[in-house]
Amino acid sequence: MLQESPESRIENRWDDARAEGMSESDKLLYRSNLLGSDKRVTNYGGGNTSAKVTETDPLTGEAVEVLWVKGSGGDIGSMAKDGFATLYMDRLRALKGKYRGVEHEDEMVGYLPHCTFALNPRAASIDTPLHAYVPRRHVDHVHPDAIIAIAASADSKALTQEIFGGEIGWLSWKKPGYELGLWLEKFCLDNPEAKGVVLESHGLFTWDDDARACYETTLRIINTAIGWFEGRTRDVPAFGGAVHRPLPSEERRAVAARLMPAIRGMISKERHKLGHFDDSEAVLEFVNARDMRDLAALGTSCPDHFLRTKIRPLVVDFDPANPDVEATLAGLEQAIAAYRDDYAAYYERCRHDDSPAMRDPNAVVYLVPGVGMITFALDRATARISGEFYVNAINVMRGAAAVSEYRGLPEQEAFDIEYWLLEEAKLQRMPKPKSLAGRVALVTGGAGGIGAATAARYLSEGACVMLADIDAGALEEARAGLARKFGPDVVRGVEVNVTDEAAVARAYAEVAVEFGGVDIVVSNAGIASSAKVEDTSLELWNRNMDILSTGYFLVSREAFRLLKTQGIGGALVFVASKNGLAASPGASAYCTAKAAEIHLARCLALEGAPDGIRVNVVNPDAVLRGSRIWQGEWLDQRAGTYGTDKEGLEEMYRQRSLLKRSVLPEDIAEACYFLASEASAKSTGNILNVDAGNVQAFTR
Repeated sequence: MLQESPESRIENRWDDARAEGMSESDKLLYRSNLLGSDKRVTNYGGGNTSAKVTETDPLTGEAVEVLWVKGSGGDIGSMAKDGFATLYMDRLRALKGKYRGVEHEDEMVGYLPHCTFALNPRAASIDTPLHAYVPRRHVDHVHPDAIIAIAASADSKALTQEIFGGEIGWLSWKKPGYELGLWLEKFCLDNPEAKGVVLESHGLFTWDDDARACYETTLRIINTAIGWFEGRTRDVPAFGGAVHRPLPSEERRAVAARLMPAIRGMISKERHKLGHFDDSEAVLEFVNARDMRDLAALGTSCPDHFLRTKIRPLVVDFDPANPDVEATLAGLEQAIAAYRDDYAAYYERCRHDDSPAMRDPNAVVYLVPGVGMITFALDRATARISGEFYVNAINVMRGAAAVSEYRGLPEQEAFDIEYWLLEEAKLQRMPKPKSLAGRVALVTGGAGGIGAATAARYLSEGACVMLADIDAGALEEARAGLARKFGPDVVRGVEVNVTDEAAVARAYAEVAVEFGGVDIVVSNAGIASSAKVEDTSLELWNRNMDILSTGYFLVSREAFRLLKTQGIGGALVFVASKNGLAASPGASAYCTAKAAEIHLARCLALEGAPDGIRVNVVNPDAVLRGSRIWQGEWLDQRAGTYGTDKEGLEEMYRQRSLLKRSVLPEDIAEACYFLASEASAKSTGNILNVDAGNVQAFTR
């Protein structure tokens, strides 16, 4: 039984009790989610599954055979039933009469919508014919590292025969499409006892007429390959053996935090990129190995790997035995420029007359000896997933190089997939990026009402956010809430006291290694105090100045250092107060500190302008709801000053405003969004009052 296999084997998680009573399409979804839940089977978005199911035609009421197959752009591990395309099998078979040969196979994709069953809006993928023409009810197509290591070997065909005998066949490389679907059909008809096939440089197809049997066949074949590789590679040094020792974990992250903003700035001139750092055991084994550079230059093999990771990675010149980060930074610009030139030459060598224009020539994957792997993409999830795909490629190279010779996808084949007109059409259908896509924001006081609301506003517009706060419990609660709503990839939290110089520097190192850098900094950490001047202690005065003045200085100074390293501009937003402009009785320490914030912002606007760094101020007033500063002494003190209670205080503030309206955290967040967005691209050194109108705070 698979459950009794060694730990490295993939566990059979099929539960008959759960599957009992499921329809065939429900079993397909169940099987798909089980397969996609283990990255050793297939990576995110990789592979596809199908079932041929008897359905009732909604027009005729007759029983018809329908192909359920994962639709374009889905992920078998997380998809629901609406992720499957559904097509009439009789119409898919009829397509054979429309096929004009391999030179015209791309046009067959245009016929797939005519085969749609029940007006299903899910678009069918290019792999649909591969599933349709396999004469079995259930088909799995996955990309396990252990199988691709066979498929990407120079001796791929012989290894397939040695490991699986006649149970699993082998087909030479063919770009996915209609012709490959016909190849698979012919193989099945010629080899009726076969349970699957290895596709050279691609992956694994398996099939059966029962959903559970198909699932178990897929796992058994993968586990057989895993076991075979373990036996053959146990005493073989991976990638020729280690030539570098990894730096300690903290040092690795520190180096990554220095390199990532510099790389990000160099590759984000057209569109902002987001980064991901991986120093896992598999990555470190590869980047520290003797053969790493030679293997990396060969590129990846599986089309799914290649589309995510580009033709090849960039190996960063760094010696962990003599870790000179400054020297590495000094050489980065030339290395990145050389990569771009090399990519442009690859494009010119391989382009066709009808090829799309050259896309972004920058690397996606950056390998740093002794440190790990950095990946960049237009969004954070894609940066992470690209890294996961390259880890799969590392695993493939490890296996293939140990038992044979690793072979990457031939350059022309790689180009034809990367610049496939069908792939270009898919890219053109992508929705327009949100206004803050590719941006990274650091929000201090991020666990409070204004901070959390601002973070949510930025996240809703496509930004990544690092929440910074001194209250660890509140910080985690805010982070978890935002992660549930917007996804875990795009929000992080860091505990920081803004008056601690070292802690502020660590916070920026953390945002650099988590997201690649920073673009927007919202200084919002705050306290409030109320006391007559004769009752104001030096300690109270200094506490206001430390947090509201010095803290804003420290956060801004580190922001400027990082933003100038990137060289792509940025925006600072100070959340000050109406009290920075309008005097208030019994709050001299608070009002003075807030005035200092405003003047600091003006000074920084002057300094930042030559580097495209904008600095602006939002002045709230009386934001009681959700604000932590109104939960303690400040509330009692201000209520006492005006001789009322909380409810009366809120009403008093509302009535004293010109517009007679309450100011909410979301109102401040909207102002912070405006001052960080392109809508205010020509504004710096400005103050935006969000106070429902207060004549004393008019700036002119």
